[in-house]
Amino acid sequence: MSGTPGRPLSAELSEQLVAVAVDILADEGWGRLNSDRVAARARAGKAGIYRRWPSMAALARSAVSRFTLVRVPEDEGSLHADLVALVASWRRPLSREERAVASLVGAARHDEDLRAGLEAALVRPLTEAVEVLGERWAARGEEVPAERLALLRSVLEAFWWQRLTAAGDGGMVADHVEQVVDDVLLPIVVPAAEPARR
Repeated sequence: MSGTPGRPLSAELSEQLVAVAVDILADEGWGRLNSDRVAARARAGKAGIYRRWPSMAALARSAVSRFTLVRVPEDEGSLHADLVALVASWRRPLSREERAVASLVGAARHDEDLRAGLEAALVRPLTEAVEVLGERWAARGEEVPAERLALLRSVLEAFWWQRLTAAGDGGMVADHVEQVVDDVLLPIVVPAAEPARR
């Protein structure tokens, strides 16, 4: 948020503007986010928007950077169970936050602010989750080499982008999620000669 000299910015209005932006992104998409629509919905002046953010991309970045789309799962006791817990959200339709992030994916190729928003909402939390899992597995005596953890993170990220951009509501059938874990994710972290304990 930029801000310009003058009277202090109202935190309440800032939150309202961000909430309106998220609603527009989630329900109508990036192409419908503009200062006229945000101002009208928030019953605010456009000047109030541009005192805080220099562009709609900066507002969108500020909005989605607050989200954490990947959470570190509780310790489930095994590699398999931890991976299932990590991707449990794939079985559900996209949330409001996920829909807002999804609306930015295509445009982010051409905009640094939007890319930074996606990085904060998805890429960094996913990287952190994989790192935590790697440490957890090592502590349990199931250490996964760094290169395999890096590959796991890359594959998970690809699946997450697919979830965000696929047609439909983004939800996967539970059996399909289990199949991805068994046939794709688990073989990355466990050599074929050492089947994982369930």
